[in-house]
Amino acid sequence: MARVKPGKTTRAWHKKVLERVSGAYGARSKRFAKAFETMTKAGVYAYRDRRNRKRDFRRLWIQRINAASREHGLNYHLMISGLKAAKVTLDRKQLSELAIHEPAVFAKLAEMAKACVPAGSR
Repeated sequence: MARVKPGKTTRAWHKKVLERVSGAYGARSKRFAKAFETMTKAGVYAYRDRRNRKRDFRRLWIQRINAASREHGLNYHLMISGLKAAKVTLDRKQLSELAIHEPAVFAKLAEMAKACVPAGSR
């Protein structure tokens, strides 16, 4: 049986990898070995950071709610526990957006939360 060299397939694969990393710096966009390494790492970072993004946004929303609720004499913990006691079902993203774009509505929510927080914990 004749020997078959995988020239076409390998060349196509290399070309595909090099196209995917075309914006990389130096050898990372020119040499296959470095390009493949770059592409693999990029995939790993993308996979990891799709999960971390959710974490980061939640932290941002909490910081915004804390800052806005402190203007009304509450901290984050008291704001959230007061809203839960008042049976307000807004998530942190919505509360954060209200704090930025609708301060009057957020002030009303803060008053509701303050009314439902036990006196000893303020």
